[in-house]
Formats: sequence, C-alpha cells, structure tokens
Amino acid sequence: MEQETKQERPDKKKEYFSIIRILQTDIPGNKNLLTGLTYIKGISWTISNAVCKLLNFDVNRKIADLSDEEIKKITDFLDNPSLPSHLVNRRKDFETGEDSHLVGTKLDMKKEFDIRRLKKIRSYRGLRHAFGHPARGQRTKAHFRAKGKKKAVGVKKKK
Repeated sequence: MEQETKQERPDKKKEYFSIIRILQTDIPGNKNLLTGLTYIKGISWTISNAVCKLLNFDVNRKIADLSDEEIKKITDFLDNPSLPSHLVNRRKDFETGEDSHLVGTKLDMKKEFDIRRLKKIRSYRGLRHAFGHPARGQRTKAHFRAKGKKKAVGVKKKK
C-alpha cells in the first residue's frame, strides 16, 4: 500500500498582510490594483480601469507590490485626473462651470455643501432633504414611513 505524501506546491499563492494607504483610504495588500482602487470613495470600476490604462499599470498586480513612487504617481493622478468628460463625477460645477472628478473627503464636502445650498434656497429637493423624505421621486406609500426615531407609521403592535 502506497502512502500519499503532501507536497508543497511551488505555485502556492503568496500571502499579503500589509495595508496600503492611498488618499486616506486603507486598501488590503492582497487585492489587485483594479479592485483595490475601488475602495477609494469616488473611484468606480471604470475610473479604476482608466487610471490603470493611462498610467500603464497591470490591473492584476497586487497593491502590496506597488512602490512608494508608483503610489505617489497614482495619488497625483487622482488629485488632478485628466479623464474624458463622460467619466468625471462632477460635470459643469455650479460655482465654476468646469468638469472635475472629486475623490475621498473632497467628494463628501462638496456633496454636503450642495445639499446645504439646496436647503438654503428652499428648493423642492432641498425641502425633501430637510424633512428626510426621498429626493429622487421614489414612491412613499409603502416605504419611507418612519417618523422620528425610526418607528413605522401605521403599524400596530400587539400588547
């Protein structure tokens, strides 16, 4: 009877335990570059793919394998991206009229300022935000029926 022995396979995957920080976002080192960039707020799969193609990076490369110079290159590109206008997330900005792509905390701040402006001018969308109602035309008969501390309206509990 032959005894089977377990052999170490030479093609065994490397273990990555590092976390790489790009634009104030922690990205696990075991992720591919294409997947890892999507952890950053404001970076979709399309933008991530465009960044990899424009900077000539392999999309299957691991985030942990990037050098400091390459991380700096990605950060500089994402701070001021040169993307086609159909890919950017802020077309015809209200104040400047320019197309731009915002990432991370800049995106959060701009969104907050936009909502504040809508509330200040008392627009329909601003009022919907102020009252906590859906602002994009969703139906409200069956959903969004919570008042105050998220207690459902029109539901009777058994005593």
